[in-house]
Amino acid sequence: MNIIIRQEKIEDVNEVYHVVQKAFEDADYSDHDEHNLVNRLRNSTEYIPELSLVAEYEDKIVGHILFTEIKVGDQTLIALAPVAVLPEMQSKSIGKLLIKEGHKIAAQLGYKGSIVLGHDKYYPKFGYKKASQYGIEAPFEVSEDSYMAVELIDGGLSDVHGVVQYAKEFFEK
Repeated sequence: MNIIIRQEKIEDVNEVYHVVQKAFEDADYSDHDEHNLVNRLRNSTEYIPELSLVAEYEDKIVGHILFTEIKVGDQTLIALAPVAVLPEMQSKSIGKLLIKEGHKIAAQLGYKGSIVLGHDKYYPKFGYKKASQYGIEAPFEVSEDSYMAVELIDGGLSDVHGVVQYAKEFFEK
């Protein structure tokens, strides 16, 4: 299976909207607004075009991942949200490819760490650990097991402590 991971282009916006909507349509832990969140975040000052990636299979977008800037104290990190793969393409390592490529590009751009609110059995495969281990806290009530951080650069989170400040678009509807 030949999957191409590349930066999202302006002409991909509608297809990405559809992919994200479909990916979360039947998700248990979802407010089913992720597709609109992606659109809001694209217009945010915390949007990083290089970290809005798509997975292409046979000239069709089958997955998308977005990382946006967040603040923790005086440090700038990134948040992974959301990662979306079409239901019929799930369990084919597309999410894994998107996350690994996103982490690689983020490290090249100088980001020291990433935060995710997600499945505590999935994200540790990519090095994510409880954010509390780094002294990083969520700005909302959340299971400690589901709120995770990963160092993108060795020792990248050693001087990062505090409550995460997300883009305001995360909290709008």
